[in-house]
Amino acid sequence: MAHAAPTARARYAADLKQSGRAALARPLTLGLIYGVYAAFMKRQMGPVDVGNVFYGILCGVLFAACLFVLARVGPKLPREARAAAYGIFTGIALGYLYSLTGQSVLLSSGIALAAAAGVAVGAFYRYYTREP
Repeated sequence: MAHAAPTARARYAADLKQSGRAALARPLTLGLIYGVYAAFMKRQMGPVDVGNVFYGILCGVLFAACLFVLARVGPKLPREARAAAYGIFTGIALGYLYSLTGQSVLLSSGIALAAAAGVAVGAFYRYYTREP
């Protein structure tokens, strides 16, 4: 019965063929979380006002749009470029959130670089071991 088991190639092809709702659900959910967290960090224990709400919405929409584009374009890229793209995206997103705390730019850049390197290495390992 070993011939009936799905192969890695079949699972990979099934992952690429997501429905429209599933392809939008992840970026929108992560964008919502990112926007709420960015608005919270921008507020810095002050009162919630209209500017903070619009700031959170703007950050969340931009994050979700970039993640959606990366998810659509990513499978067409070679595994090295795709891993680097996800690493760069993660580094920029986390570095920006950390810069909202008021810390130095150098510390924000260092945290972003460390996060980007970790995600890029992890993504490359995943793509290298799971792609056909």
